[in-house]
Amino acid sequence: MKNIHEYMKKTGEQARKASLALARANTNKKNNALEFIASALEESRASLISENEKDMKAGEENGLDAALLDRLALNDSRIDSMIDGIRQIAALPDPIGEVSDLKYRPSGIQVGKMRVPLGVVGIIYESRPNVTADAAALCLKSGNAAILRGGSEAIHSNQAIAKCIAEGLANADLPTTAVQVIETTDRAAVGELITMPEFVDVIVPRGGKGLIERVSKDANVPVIKHLDGICHVYIDDDADVQKAISIAYNAKTHRYGTCNTMETLLVADSIAEKVYPELVKKYADEGVELRVCEKTKSYIKDAVTATDEDWATEYLAPVLSIKTVADINEAIAHIQQYSSKHTEAIITENYSASRQFLTEVDSSSVMVNASTRFADGFEYGLGAEIGISTDKFHVRGPVGLEGLTSQKYIVYGNGQIRE
Repeated sequence: MKNIHEYMKKTGEQARKASLALARANTNKKNNALEFIASALEESRASLISENEKDMKAGEENGLDAALLDRLALNDSRIDSMIDGIRQIAALPDPIGEVSDLKYRPSGIQVGKMRVPLGVVGIIYESRPNVTADAAALCLKSGNAAILRGGSEAIHSNQAIAKCIAEGLANADLPTTAVQVIETTDRAAVGELITMPEFVDVIVPRGGKGLIERVSKDANVPVIKHLDGICHVYIDDDADVQKAISIAYNAKTHRYGTCNTMETLLVADSIAEKVYPELVKKYADEGVELRVCEKTKSYIKDAVTATDEDWATEYLAPVLSIKTVADINEAIAHIQQYSSKHTEAIITENYSASRQFLTEVDSSSVMVNASTRFADGFEYGLGAEIGISTDKFHVRGPVGLEGLTSQKYIVYGNGQIRE
């Protein structure tokens, strides 16, 4: 592709125009489009797998590691999940047009808020082709046009999914440009996408820290992002020991490569002797490497000594940092220093301790007696999610349909004028 600037400008212009049509579309029309897309994916199953095989072969030749190849792969089960995800989004309530807080003012006017689309959402992501379907469906249901830029390693898979999306939109009599999947692997397309505020209202980067840092640094369009998932579990003095062991084990070993996986375990000194023997054995059985503070070495003698860098590292691997702390105040101080403000959990039967933790820990999700692995849009009842935001504006935590909307004030009057 010779002129990336012109290509991206045209893409942006088409998205902006399509966003007006989507903003006018009623719930039935949007749901019909989602159902048509799901059906197109079902009918194109063989083609999707065939195109994915091209990406898999190229990935192997280019030396992609096993974890990336696993994320890249499409099979019948994953296609089923894409289809089910789209239909679940169709079944969710439509947030657009919802009016809230409508109140009379002394002047006689009524003032309230109406939920509206953001407009055009640009999404930049890596590896997983299913993100193409998820992102398209979430943007469509929330009334937003989407410009999707997947990784070069998934170009054939993403274009095959894009054909199904275009077919579904056309069958629902919506513009096919409502969802555009960038056709070039040229990295210059990303630079153009994140610097088109006249066409794009928000950027959502999904991928590694390098991608998100680059987008955040270079964009002059608002970005919904999180850089790291350095998540903590604190086992309090008043924890139920078996509950604590179960949660700490699950939070680390359920899946290693996710942003809501625990990376640091904090344990109150007074309960350490009851927790460590069984929990350390369970981690050893799973092959988890432990990196611990000096105090913890008195309990776990053959563990590696943690460095300051370990406390600030998102491992995304079977590696866990452990620190034994004096009390909840030391635990919170450690979290305040090292957390990426993603997800933290306390295990305690003490109501006052739980309230202190909920109040003082400043992360997008704070939990009591539950695994950090629950920090997920689906688990929170949002349907699919577009990502998890650790920012405070304009949305925080898992970003579902409502996170892809804004609000405007609406006023009803009956001839009032301001004196």
